[in-house]
Amino acid sequence: MIYEIRTYRLRNGSVPDYLRAVAEGIAIQKRHLGTLVGYFYSEIGPLNEIVHIWAFPGLDDRERRRAALGADPEWQAFLPRIRDLIVSGDNKIMKAAPFSPVPPTGP
Repeated sequence: MIYEIRTYRLRNGSVPDYLRAVAEGIAIQKRHLGTLVGYFYSEIGPLNEIVHIWAFPGLDDRERRRAALGADPEWQAFLPRIRDLIVSGDNKIMKAAPFSPVPPTGP
């Protein structure tokens, strides 16, 4: 199992707008990406930061699922709602340590 950790720095003060938009658009992502481990925003530390974590069986599965999401016309129509709120982004692929608890995976 691998975990994709996406971190976005948003425009100052735009976290509420971003979260409202994603609350409507998350179903599109879930349909393609599968297991959402968590979706978070910063309260202390770097401000205006969003972190979301997705679980995949492997890199090939992640690549296939991300390509399907990118090709979805509904996602392409939704993306402008959040794209202009994002200042920068960072993406990591992580593996769990053997002793790490593993969150349950869904469809």
